[in-house]
Amino acid sequence: MPKTMAAVLLGLVCAGSLLAAAGDLRIYWIDAEGGAATLIVSPSGESMLVDTANRTPDDRDAKRIFAAAQQAGLHKIDILLTTHFHSDHIGGMAALAKLIPIGIYMDHGESVEIARPQVAAAYKAYVEQSAGKRRILKAGDTIPLKGVDVEVIMSAGEAISKALKNAGAPNAACADFKPHGEEPDPDNDQSVGFVLQFGTFRFIDMGDLTWNYEQKLVCPANLIGTVDLYQTTHHGLDRSNSPQFVWAIQPKVVVMNDGPRKGGPPSVFDILRHSPGLEDIWQGHLALGTPKEINTGENMIANLGTSAECQGNLLEVSVDSSGRYTVTNQRNGFHKTYEAKR
Repeated sequence: MPKTMAAVLLGLVCAGSLLAAAGDLRIYWIDAEGGAATLIVSPSGESMLVDTANRTPDDRDAKRIFAAAQQAGLHKIDILLTTHFHSDHIGGMAALAKLIPIGIYMDHGESVEIARPQVAAAYKAYVEQSAGKRRILKAGDTIPLKGVDVEVIMSAGEAISKALKNAGAPNAACADFKPHGEEPDPDNDQSVGFVLQFGTFRFIDMGDLTWNYEQKLVCPANLIGTVDLYQTTHHGLDRSNSPQFVWAIQPKVVVMNDGPRKGGPPSVFDILRHSPGLEDIWQGHLALGTPKEINTGENMIANLGTSAECQGNLLEVSVDSSGRYTVTNQRNGFHKTYEAKR
């Protein structure tokens, strides 16, 4: 077949896949070697990018985010939500803004780490870039992403004061809670966390909120309820993902946005696998510091090698209006479909 014809056919296939997804919610986990960048495209076609990953000399992460936006058929990022002001969550922002327009900027308010020169410089750049288009979020706020309901449940260290619908049950696991020591990077605990709902499907992303602060949402009562899909907090590190939190929200599916050498210690896998109702764990990367057999199955891991070898393969979920959702590993095409809780 001539190359030009093959290219035309490939374009038709891609266009057809976009048409088939019309009316679905789509979420893409952009590989950022342990950074964070999650792209959400609502059934209406509006978009929200959660974090912009790392700054690199070659703008690797910004380019990967832009490629995902193109794959999703986007010409604009409607909302950029920065969960907190650490370099692995905000580093690619300036470079990304040169590749694609950004509408509204949302965040938790001023960084609490201004005394650190690098943080202060990054925060100053953020303030300048978002000038006139910035909204500071508080717990209980809603994010206007047409076609879905997005509720902020944590921001600036404060949790919602009232339970979400069908939540509020006592959490018996809180009796065994063991606090961690003081968090060395306090802006983690300023992270914006939210629950997104589309029909009966529920997705939760808590940024890098750490172990002690997770308890504000689930102890003594679970203010969140259960979810279908959980993006592990803090890249799957054991500074977060307490059993009290994970077992309260009872995810059916987990996506771990880890890196080859960041996130995914055996203790977190153990907590996840003991969560009631868990079916599967998907990973952005094979956790190279964890025994291979403790990682999830290889067909559910988007990237297998070191950062130098990484192709930046995506994980994607598509959710239809009935609550059925399919997770796809774009490295190998492996996919699996789940039903949302009722």
